Amino acid sequence: MSRFHENFLLGRLKLRQLKLIAAVAQEGNILRGSQVLNIAQPAATKSIKELEEALGVQLFDRSSRGVTPTLYGDVIIKHAKLILTQLRHASEELQSIESGLSGRVFVGTLLAASPTLLPRSLALLRERRPGVAVTVIEGTIDKLMPALRTGDLDIVLGRLPDFREREGVDQEVLYNEPIAIVARDGHPLAAQSSVSLAEIASQAWILPPSETSLRRQLMHAFRRADLEPPIDAIESVSILVNHALLLESDLLAAMPYQVATVQPGLTILPVDMEATASRIGATTRAGITPSAAVTCFMDMVREVAATIRANMPSDGGV
Repeated sequence: MSRFHENFLLGRLKLRQLKLIAAVAQEGNILRGSQVLNIAQPAATKSIKELEEALGVQLFDRSSRGVTPTLYGDVIIKHAKLILTQLRHASEELQSIESGLSGRVFVGTLLAASPTLLPRSLALLRERRPGVAVTVIEGTIDKLMPALRTGDLDIVLGRLPDFREREGVDQEVLYNEPIAIVARDGHPLAAQSSVSLAEIASQAWILPPSETSLRRQLMHAFRRADLEPPIDAIESVSILVNHALLLESDLLAAMPYQVATVQPGLTILPVDMEATASRIGATTRAGITPSAAVTCFMDMVREVAATIRANMPSDGGV
């Protein structure tokens, strides 16, 4: 019988050990991980060693720079995080029953959700369910999706991931949103009644990173029109930096429509980008029953999304 039999794991693993290895993995150091849990380093080192001896495998590689999970460690850490997340949800639901809805929601936000969908949803949640606390993490899809799968996030809002990012997750489409091509007020192209893809392909650009869905959609639009994508470009995901660059130059940028509408001093160029409309929605872990707090937050998100959908340009409606 394999030493990794279910009954063996249930008998050997302790909750405090799961919390410890998750903290050590997060910090990359046994001392810092033990400090997070307010336990002594010798006790933490002993606990990890006991677990490794019980399992018969090494969970961490040690070096002078800290610790790195082994392949065995990665497996235990992944499931430890999911177990701890589910226990947190159970605690929150018990509190909700006892004293009215409370709890905490960890939300990852992509650029498309940041200007309107998320802030309006948070405002509505605060108005109706002030006992629910929310932690917001902003990032790109390659950073947020792994955090969702390991239980560090409950939801990711924004542009829904491509097929290759859908493993182990559920998606809910909230609305479709077109890409807007923006430039500073007074840009030479802004005075035209229409602008072709060929005209903007030859311009200097600020482009999102190549691993983002927005970049892939934009490049596909040029190639579909038999045009070479822009090559004179700065890559940046910072909305503040991008906004400042656009105001100070003749650079162009592609943004989700709602992001573009709230950028002062910028103009949406009259470029037909209808074919690049993107699905905006919520991504959650598959097979996981959400906590009461997460369910409540998603109700707010859907309500806000319905309003956004009603006011989206015709090529952005679901």
